[in-house]
Amino acid sequence: MANKASAELGTAPIGKLLISQALPASIGILVMSLNMVVDTIFVGQWIGAMAIAAITVVVPLTFLIASIGMAIGVGGASIISRALGADDHDKAQRTFGNQIVLSFGLSVFFVIVGLIFKEEALALFGANGKILGPAEIYYEIIMYCIPFLALCMTGNPVVRAEGKPKFAMVALILPAIGNILFDYLFINVLDMGMAGAAWATSISYFICFLFIYWFFFSKHSELKIRLRCFKLEKAIVREITELGGVTLARQGMVSILSIILNHTLYTYGGETSVTIYGIISRMLMFSLFPVMGISQGFLPIAGFNYGAKKLERVRESINISIKYGTGLALAIFAIIMFFPEQITAVFTKDAVVIRDTPNALRWVFLVTPLIAVQMIGSGYFQAIGKAIPALLLTLTKQGFFLIPLILILPKYYGIFGVWIAFPIADLLATIVTGIYLNKEVRRTLKIAEV
Repeated sequence: MANKASAELGTAPIGKLLISQALPASIGILVMSLNMVVDTIFVGQWIGAMAIAAITVVVPLTFLIASIGMAIGVGGASIISRALGADDHDKAQRTFGNQIVLSFGLSVFFVIVGLIFKEEALALFGANGKILGPAEIYYEIIMYCIPFLALCMTGNPVVRAEGKPKFAMVALILPAIGNILFDYLFINVLDMGMAGAAWATSISYFICFLFIYWFFFSKHSELKIRLRCFKLEKAIVREITELGGVTLARQGMVSILSIILNHTLYTYGGETSVTIYGIISRMLMFSLFPVMGISQGFLPIAGFNYGAKKLERVRESINISIKYGTGLALAIFAIIMFFPEQITAVFTKDAVVIRDTPNALRWVFLVTPLIAVQMIGSGYFQAIGKAIPALLLTLTKQGFFLIPLILILPKYYGIFGVWIAFPIADLLATIVTGIYLNKEVRRTLKIAEV
């Protein structure tokens, strides 16, 4: 039988349940993104604007490898949520064991490849001009701890799938606090520069790893780390791959976007434009934390109730999640529109960056109030195990709209073309996702009535 925490996903009121799931996820994402923001502030204020550009280049590259763990985590968590909803604890346990083996093995392999082809990888992701030196330093150190980050990204969605969002929150908070403290020590006190920033981040990954895997050995977890479950099963691996492929494709598309974006920014605006986008990308992560939290909280609720055949509760969870997410997105939109100058000044003392960033921020965040529909819509199909629609909707913004726009618009509008590509892509992706989600929910409920 599923324990009380997971069983409540199918019985508690949706609004109350969503808050209980989303609040810890939001706090965790807030602290994690605040960590990234503070990290950027520290390197920008204590090392320089080129340090922000270097991190902007390296992070998408390292996260591409780590996202293998995220893909395996999200794909497996979808299986686990539905298995717990159907009271199939053995399948949930075997899925978790397969996740660990896949995540560790694949991340180690790609880290080795990434270190062997370091120069080619950095050049591909846009480490040009003055950006190259600090990027090399940061990359070489941080790569060695990427397998720990991958395992963290595998474990965290599983913790939420068990109905234990508070532990998933702590798993994000602890490394964030550690990173900020070590940033101060290594960069400001010990004057280690980019190497200090890299070591602080690497240690934070290891802290996250220790906490998450302590959880699975503790009495708090339904799932345990069992050697017998490490044997890969073809059917489970295939389902993890199909569902996790959505997340991996999303991060892969983000990485392709980063390659195109960094080269385009450098071509039309030099190193300064790469720094500006570094600030914007941190704000995208940081400011959208409550909407991301709603999306994360929605996934186990939708997955469990779909597995338990409670389809009215699935529809209710979609509607409430979009409602809450949109309200939060409106508040974020207002803050960005009214205070972009103050936000920019926190990150850097560079006069050109301070002058040019506010206008870019306003354009990139222009369609933020609609973002919840995108996140909930694509997440829904992943939660219920429909990999192909989830994949297509996930790729809609970056792959179908944003990348083509970034390739086309700057040819006519210069660097301004890059910034206006973001709201246009958001608007088009929201329309497509909303139409498809509405059609699928109506179809599912009609089948259930029959």
